[in-house]
Order: sequence, then C-alpha cells, then structure tokens
Amino acid sequence: MPISAVWEHPAVDEAQVRALTTPLGLDPVIARLLVLRGISSPEAAVRFLNPSLDQLHDPFLVTDLSVGVQRLLAAIEGGERIAIHGDYDVDGITSTVMLRRVVTLLGGNVIHYIPERLADGYGLQPEGIDRLKAMGIELIVSVDCGIRSTAAAERARDAGIDLVITDHHEPDSTLPPALAVINPRRSDCAYPDKDLAGVGVAFKVVQALCARTGHARWIPSFLKLAAIGTVADVVPLRGENRVLARLGLDQLTRGRHTAGLQALIETCGLGGKKIGSYEVGFMLAPRVNAAGRMASPDLATRLLLAVDESQIGEANKLAQRLDAENTRRREEEANILKQARLAITADPEVGVQNLLVVWGEGWHRGVIGIVASKLVDQFFRPVLVLSIDGNVAHGSGRSIPGFDLLGALERCHDLFERFGGHRQAAGMTMAADRLPELRQRLTSLANEQLGPDDLIPRLGIDASLQLSSISESFLQELGALEPFGMGNQRPVFHADSVEIVDGPHTIKDRHLRMTVRQDKQRFRAVAWRAAESQKFYREHRSALNIAFSLTENTYRGESFIELSVADVK
Repeated sequence: MPISAVWEHPAVDEAQVRALTTPLGLDPVIARLLVLRGISSPEAAVRFLNPSLDQLHDPFLVTDLSVGVQRLLAAIEGGERIAIHGDYDVDGITSTVMLRRVVTLLGGNVIHYIPERLADGYGLQPEGIDRLKAMGIELIVSVDCGIRSTAAAERARDAGIDLVITDHHEPDSTLPPALAVINPRRSDCAYPDKDLAGVGVAFKVVQALCARTGHARWIPSFLKLAAIGTVADVVPLRGENRVLARLGLDQLTRGRHTAGLQALIETCGLGGKKIGSYEVGFMLAPRVNAAGRMASPDLATRLLLAVDESQIGEANKLAQRLDAENTRRREEEANILKQARLAITADPEVGVQNLLVVWGEGWHRGVIGIVASKLVDQFFRPVLVLSIDGNVAHGSGRSIPGFDLLGALERCHDLFERFGGHRQAAGMTMAADRLPELRQRLTSLANEQLGPDDLIPRLGIDASLQLSSISESFLQELGALEPFGMGNQRPVFHADSVEIVDGPHTIKDRHLRMTVRQDKQRFRAVAWRAAESQKFYREHRSALNIAFSLTENTYRGESFIELSVADVK
C-alpha cells in the first residue's frame, strides 16, 4: 500500500479573499487559491492572471550580462568563431538552440557543442575546451552549465579563449575565472528573480541581444523554447518563469511552428491540441531528454534547429528516432527500478534508513535520475541511485522537502571526484569502492536530521469544493491560473460524502477508473497508481472523502472534465 498522506488544510485571511472576490468578480474559491499563492491585492492578481512580456525585468540587471553581451556582439561583428556549449537535458538543449539561433540571425559564425552523457560526463570540462580550441573557437558561451567548472575555465583562459558562463545552478564560494559569469544566484547579483531555469538565463541574454541590436520584435519568437525548457526543468512557475511558460505554451497551442518543433508535436500526437505544462512535462520533454539519456543530445538539438519547410523530411525522421529512444528509455527505467526496489526491500540495513542509497553494475546512467525520483515517490525518503562502471560510480539523487541533499553531499565532499546540483536534486561521480562509506555517512546524517514526521508525505488541500460547483465559468477562472507546476501546483480540492456509482475498474494494471457522485452531480474519475488500493475503494464506495484535481480529457473527439484523485479517506 502507498504511504498514507496527511491532509493539510492551510488557513487563509478571509478579508484578503474578499478583497479579491468583490473588485475582480472572482469565484471565492479562485480568490482563495490566489491568496494561498501569496497574491493578496487586486493589482497583483491581475498581473498573475494576465502574464505579459512587459512584466519581464531589465536583463541588464543581471551581474556580468552586459559584459557577456558586449563580447558576443564584438565576436559577431568581427567574424570570430563562436561556440554555444550546452547540456544534454531539455533545459540545456533548448538553451543551446535558442542562443545559437539568435547569434545566427545576427550574422554570427556559430556552432554548438553538447557533451555526450556517457562518453564526456556532465557540463563544462577541460577536454571539451581542448576540442573547441582545436576547431578554432575564440569565444565559448556556456548555457545551463559551468558555474562550478573552475578547471575548464582555467583551461580556456590558458588557451586564450574567452569564456562567458550562463547558468542557474548554485555557485560555489569561488566563481570560475571566466570573462563573464551570468547567474542570478550569484551572491553579488541583485537581479530580482533568482529562480530562472538555464533557458530563462539564456532568454535574458537573447532579450539583451535583441534590445541592443534593435530587434526587440524577435523576442516573442523565442518563447516556445523558453517555455519547454522552463517547464521541463521543474523550476517555480512564478514571476518571470510564469510569464515565459504561459506565453510560450499559448504559442505552442496556437502554432505555427518550425519544421522540427512541428515534427516533435505531431510525434507526440499533440497536433491541433492544447499544449500545457502536462503535455510538455510528460510528452514533449521526455522525448527530447531521451536523446541525451539513451543516444546523443545532438539528435534533439538538430531537430529543434530545423527551421525551414525544406527540412520537414529530416525533422520527421529525427522525431521518430527520439520516440524510439524514449521507448527504450522506459524499458531501461522499468528494469533498473525493479532491481533498486528489490535492493531496498530485501536488505533491512538499506531499507530502514531515513535516506536510501542503492547501486548496481552497469545500470544505465541515462535513467538513474528518473529511478531516484520514482523511489522517492514510493518510499518518501531522499534517494541516491548509482551506476557502477569499472572502478567509477556515477550517481543521481532526489530528495524530499525537509532534506537539503546538496548540503549533505557537501559534508561528504571528500568522497567525490565531482558533484553538484540543488537542495532537491544532485549528481556525483566517485570511486566505486567508497560507496559503502558514502551510504554510511549520508544515512547517519539523514537519521540525525529527519524525524518520523518528516517521512510522512503531506497533501495540501487548497479548498473544499462541492461537485455541483464545478461550472463552466468556474473552470474558465481556474484555467487562468495555469500553467501549473512547481510553485503553482495544480489545485487540490476536497469533497466529502462522495459515492462510487461505477467501478472502480483497473486500467493498465496500475490505475483505477470510476464514476463518482455527490448528490446529483456525477463525474468520471481516475486514481493514478492506486490499483493496489482497489479493495479499499470498493469497501468504502458508498461514502468517501476524496482529494482531487480537475483535468480536461479528450476521448474520441469529446472533451470532458475528469477528477484526478490524489487520495481518499
């Protein structure tokens, strides 16, 4: 059975709710949702509900951005060879494509370089600098990587190559010796929005380049890429991230698209359909990510760089290949997840700890991060999954809200060849023979810092909602809060005394489908990953309290609202 969640009902200031309800004519439930998101004035609510480009901050407020843009423009003007150095995930690929495209439009002599996950490892490396030097590169601009790449920055400096780093990961105490280090998370950077994805930082460079060269009209054309990278990187969808995601998703839904993007959308079966954060996160992004995980990130980069109609044939082939790689990724992931679960449940010394560390010979490094996320979902503990390759182990970790994973790794820094990341996600490379020591030290830390209450998942209930209140006007107002994601989660509602009148039926051996009724109002409902709880649903079918979200589903051309059940009591 899944770990039972504690339902939390956050209190709100009812005066603040009324302050939004009356002047804006909002449904009280919608006003409550806004207040829960820290939006208490009508002016802030209007801005939140109506994102626009004029809400973006001046890009030149980012420390070093002016220096980096000036150097880029000089390189373009002087015909120097420029390389955009990216990363192999969706954030890095969309950043690479975006910056390469704008430099090309400005007449620059530009290439891109993205390291291979298995052959080259993560991020900006001295060996990559050497390759670019051999190609005659005079300026390197990194995107979504480089903030802790001191050795690579020193190699570039010694080779006479100017390096401009753009990144959003946490900096070390000392910055790399680059010409410019553009990262809102720098301690000396006063930029008001610290939570940009890598593609968001790249977008600020694009915004500045367009402004400096009199091409501000180009800026909206980069919103689609910015939205895909922002949503995929799971950064808070507030502030500038919300603007980029909302406007870009609107464009993705409306079309038209470049040849590559259109091929990707069609391969996902999304042609002519609404594209929101779910469609990006679970359909578009996994296929782009599959390139870097299973094959070469250049597959996805070439696809998104395909602009002209003359490239449609090639784009379709690339999109189909990404689809095949994504299928292979799912198979690898399922196999490793099965082995990792067995390692946790079969060995009490592993499974009883407040932090779980598992490893295996030859586990595909492209999927261990996804496996770590799924193990966190199941066991609600921080998890590290490592793949052993000879004498070296490569790992990926995910955490829970109450545990700073990067901080824990920093306390074990002597064990790693390389490591980095965030509070909630991190990666590392280390000697395989030190894995038992890593497990012992990290589990000791977690056992000290985490108590029983920290290991119980919490489910925030935004509001009570009678099923009879789910009207067309309510759904329209709710839609104005989209896109949903981290920092603006899809609202979870609560309804009591709900009856199951049809089902529950098992779907794909994992989910439950049913029809529920409260008073006279009926809705279809799906409880995801709840098949093992089918007996509970049946035994209590006449009276359930349900926690649910509202989603729009389409079946055989018919659209309808469906309840996505998060939990039942």
